[in-house]
Amino acid sequence: MNAKECLEYAKKNNVVMVDLRFCDWPGTWQHCSYPIGMFDEDVFEDGMGFDGSSIRGWQAINESDMLMVPDPSTAFIDPFFKHPTLVILCDIVDPVTREPYHRDPRYIARKSVNYLKSSGIGDTCFVGPEAEFFIFDDIKYGTGPNEGFFFIDSIEGSWNTGAEEAGGNLGYKPRAQEGYFPAPPLDHFQDLRTEMVLNMEKLGIVVEAQHHEVASGGQAEIDMKFEELLKMADQVMLYKYIVKQTARENGVTATFMPKPVFEANGSGMHTHQSIWKEGKPLFAGDGYGGFSELGLHYVGGILKHSRALAAFTNPTTNSYKRLTPGYEAPVNLALSSRNRSASCRIPMYSQSPKAKRIEVRYPDPTANPYLAFAAMLMAGLDGIENKIDPGEPLDKNIYSLSPEEAAGIPSMPGNLEEALACLKEDHDFLLKGDVFTADSIENWIEYKQEEEVNPVRLRPHPHEFELYFDI
Repeated sequence: MNAKECLEYAKKNNVVMVDLRFCDWPGTWQHCSYPIGMFDEDVFEDGMGFDGSSIRGWQAINESDMLMVPDPSTAFIDPFFKHPTLVILCDIVDPVTREPYHRDPRYIARKSVNYLKSSGIGDTCFVGPEAEFFIFDDIKYGTGPNEGFFFIDSIEGSWNTGAEEAGGNLGYKPRAQEGYFPAPPLDHFQDLRTEMVLNMEKLGIVVEAQHHEVASGGQAEIDMKFEELLKMADQVMLYKYIVKQTARENGVTATFMPKPVFEANGSGMHTHQSIWKEGKPLFAGDGYGGFSELGLHYVGGILKHSRALAAFTNPTTNSYKRLTPGYEAPVNLALSSRNRSASCRIPMYSQSPKAKRIEVRYPDPTANPYLAFAAMLMAGLDGIENKIDPGEPLDKNIYSLSPEEAAGIPSMPGNLEEALACLKEDHDFLLKGDVFTADSIENWIEYKQEEEVNPVRLRPHPHEFELYFDI
């Protein structure tokens, strides 16, 4: 829709409020709502003002004024609000220069696609993320000078086989690490996931499948059909919103934390990627895994820059509790065709040239999708431009290799601080085409270090009391 069509759509649907949304620096939707009478076509040009200094990682207080400029092509009626409300995603603009804001994640994603087109390599990057999540019945947490705790619970948690439950404990709790694909009654959340899917379909998201994931305690996955990079980043934000809202309406809660449950599989966001040009896929060929030389060079770029990419694809301290050996975590940087213990995999479900894509397995769903997708695209393009060899494929189970065999395989960073250091040393590939700016890289590192790494590092951990209190 254009601006005029958007307003006509609002009138047709008896909209009373317009809700403008944008993605902040860490990757959370922000919003402000306006009565429909305050909204006209001029807003799509002039934008609506807000305080940029109150948004995490953005403006200083002496330059706080910013503008939200609605993109009418993103409009939809929110299915969760009591009163008819039209939601429109926004781009962020400086009110003085009228230039797009260089820390707006959506603008960075758009610039990465523009760089792809200007390179002549291709004109479209398709992305298909698999964002996993947990569904819990109860969550409590808190920190303070004299306390730090969390408590989670799930009706289907393997730890609840002996619990007292209202009406009696009926059993049917998936055993630890055996939650992948069991039919009900072991799978407690079939209907809830279906409701999430139906809500997604109402808003135009094409869903391919939904299922229970490996971890006991309500781990789930809903797969969206691949889409163009910017549109898919928008969809990931909408996907997470729908999952959380649908869960809440059903009296449970959902989280995209990578590792909320100790000794259980974490939640990843395996990200499938391919480059096309003039309607033709460029990754299909007669090389390893049915890949073209161009496709293998793309993988080479991903593998070369993965330790720096981690700062965007695995951007939380909790991310690295998932990225540990075992639990299907893709810690080691290697390419394989069917081996899920490799960080980059070529899925072999279909031999169609259109299905040829690379699956990058280490990202997790706490990533800001605009930044993570843009960064991976830029790494892959660097691989193509510099003909980077991905190295010999590794089709063995990486976790069963001898220490001597494993010694030569590079691995992902062990924590967020290490990932940020890698980004600081290796980010020139992100600066091409002014996709990421030096300021945005520097600000990201500083924000993550000061707001996340240091606060977690400085606090006592509950397990430290078990280890050290009586020493």
